[in-house]
Amino acid sequence: MSADYEVKGVVAVITMNNPPVNGLGHATRSGIFAGVQKALADEAVTAIVLTGAGRAFSGGADIKEFNTPKTFAEPHLLQVIEAIEKAAKPVVAAVHSVAMGGGLELALGCHYRVAAPGAQIALPEVKLGLLPGAGGTQRLPRVVGVETALTMIVTGNPVPAEKLAETKLFDRMIAGDLLAGALAFAAEIAARRPLPKVRDVKIELADREAFFKAARATVGAAAKHFPAPLKCVDCVEAAVTLPFEEGMKVERDAFLMLVQTTESKALRHYFFSERAAAKIPDVPEDTPKRPIATAAVVGAGTMGGGIAMNFANAGIPVTVLEVNQEALDRGLATVRKNYENSLKKGRLTQEKFDQRMGLILGTLSYERLKDADIVIEAVFEEMGVKEKVFKKLDEVMKPGAILASNTSTLDVNRIAGFTRRPEDVIGTHFFSPANVMRLVEVVRGEKTAKDVLATVMALAKKIRKIAVVSGVCDGFIGNRMIEQYARQAGFLLEEGCLPEQVDRVMEEFGFAMGPFRMGDLAGNDVGWYIRKRRYAEQPDVIYSKTADLLCEMGRFGQKTGAGWYDYKPGDRTAYPSEAVNTMIVNHSREIGVERRAVGDQEILERLVYALVNEAAYILEEKIAQRASDIDIIYITGYGFPLHRGGPMFYADTVGLAQVVAAMERYAKGRHGRFWKPAPLLARLAGEGKTFT
Repeated sequence: MSADYEVKGVVAVITMNNPPVNGLGHATRSGIFAGVQKALADEAVTAIVLTGAGRAFSGGADIKEFNTPKTFAEPHLLQVIEAIEKAAKPVVAAVHSVAMGGGLELALGCHYRVAAPGAQIALPEVKLGLLPGAGGTQRLPRVVGVETALTMIVTGNPVPAEKLAETKLFDRMIAGDLLAGALAFAAEIAARRPLPKVRDVKIELADREAFFKAARATVGAAAKHFPAPLKCVDCVEAAVTLPFEEGMKVERDAFLMLVQTTESKALRHYFFSERAAAKIPDVPEDTPKRPIATAAVVGAGTMGGGIAMNFANAGIPVTVLEVNQEALDRGLATVRKNYENSLKKGRLTQEKFDQRMGLILGTLSYERLKDADIVIEAVFEEMGVKEKVFKKLDEVMKPGAILASNTSTLDVNRIAGFTRRPEDVIGTHFFSPANVMRLVEVVRGEKTAKDVLATVMALAKKIRKIAVVSGVCDGFIGNRMIEQYARQAGFLLEEGCLPEQVDRVMEEFGFAMGPFRMGDLAGNDVGWYIRKRRYAEQPDVIYSKTADLLCEMGRFGQKTGAGWYDYKPGDRTAYPSEAVNTMIVNHSREIGVERRAVGDQEILERLVYALVNEAAYILEEKIAQRASDIDIIYITGYGFPLHRGGPMFYADTVGLAQVVAAMERYAKGRHGRFWKPAPLLARLAGEGKTFT
């Protein structure tokens, strides 16, 4: 059993022992339950202490048992809590490090609770589209107050135990040896009767109706596409207005309802997908990592400066190289300004500001980079420029240094070929702004060494990024897919749409920005440059020419004050442009396309299914390891709505047969050849299977 039992004097100690966070799996629950019964049967035992081994009291549910029969096997958590609550001898929860989710609910079921300073306390179920299902919404308001409890439950964010020390949640804070303190406390209260139960605590709340009305307005505005936060409000209100058992029924019914929602399934899919992304089938977890004590970045532009900040934020010294002093000064000034903004907003202390700025050094000499453990190239996206940089890095960098390219589309194998050490070369495609965006596509070249890949994946975690492995192809995973998305958006303009209609549809679907507002933000000249390269390399490639015509008008986006939309100085609002809309209509006439009314559903399907189909090719070619990796990339890097679970999960929820049927309809229209289902998609649809 994953719970140890021993008797110390007259106190029985039950220690949850299920590394790494003492998840409440079936064996752990059984061990706690059996331990309580054993202690109750032992006449020499006068009290019970429940604690956790290692790094946690308990982190809650055991994720290894999610979606398995063990999740609901008896004794389930409610039964364990009931056994503790009804125990005839006092049970003391000795909380340290982490008490989250079911772990906190377990502690709330105990008669007393003591805590070590620094323990993190939370009910994070809302982050999975759920709510606490073992009495958390009913007991927490009784001990910390309704407002504090509601905030904790609807945000899921942890709170340090010290901030709750004056509430009824903890009977004592114990500095030093927690177990020794808990044993002393247990001996002290062993004879107290009756035993206190959280369920019996009366809740006091003035102007209840006004409080919950305001809470629903605030939570509803923040929750947007997710039903769980408002259900949390319902349950906390039930704790205030109903007898305990009736409130528990409200909580249970809400939990069971939320488990079935697409939004919760999407969040749970994301949760597991993020963890799966770190696993590489042919690179064992114990693969030795190369030490990364120092870093270097070539290029101090927007990307290079942002990448450098990631290293400094993690306490890793980084040297930034530029070709001239003016460019270097400009880049470092931008880094300083970014940190100053965080300082002004209170997100950074002066001490941290000074520390991080002190870790970033500038240089004009490659020689100053030679001892870095990793160097990331972040220069202009052109192969000739990359070639010069990598030949120089090959010449100066120490043996064993990792040479990484921040390329977003170019061939990493060719880049590796510019060196005599292709095994040390890897792609690290950061997303802009690199100091904010969490995603990194880690591009594995044909000759990239396994320890290099393992090291970069571990480094990404250290600098707080989500890393997803990609094989080598034009655009890798994310940009290869977005090209098809943008292509369909362009064709829709030719056929009858205007930018504002397309953007509205995608934003109502849940994207932060539609394709045209996104283009204006990123810079329309970036896509223009890529298309011109495509035209030269693939003369038969087909794009709508509307985007080229836009760029020929000098409308590169927000940075020029004009793109698909008009912009006013100091105002990022996108105003429909009469000049652009006239250009689009005239272009349709010039290419002989009769414009038509295009429905919102067609817009949505063409853009999203273009992503899905290209992703199916990417999976079949093994550029991506798994469908869930693609969902992670699109949620974290491209703004795909989290509540939809990513393009692959969304396609599964629609049904792949329905996706293919829609594609067959669009295959009868203009550019129908783009709608041939990828073999993998067609096969899965035919077999009634899913991607994820």
